[in-house]
Amino acid sequence: MESSLEIVEKQKKSIKLKMLHYDNTLLKPLIEEILKDDMVEEARYYIRHPVIDDPEIIIKVKGGSPQAALNRSIKRLSKNFEDLLADFNRELKQIT
Repeated sequence: MESSLEIVEKQKKSIKLKMLHYDNTLLKPLIEEILKDDMVEEARYYIRHPVIDDPEIIIKVKGGSPQAALNRSIKRLSKNFEDLLADFNRELKQIT
């Protein structure tokens, strides 16, 4: 199944997203990264029923837009994984 997201509710200072086919593996680090943003007041995710429901995330900001906060967080998280991949590839070259 392909992962995607859907906007459930959008307000000026908050957004609620349904995360289709995502799980804790991605959502926990994403929420942790969102919470590092100084403009974010609250970020959390919840799953009503772990088998039949998709998780939803809620982001509330003090200033700016919640979409911008999410975008910044995703970019930082992506950079972390790019750095990890580069470190892994560098290490792999040393042992081969």
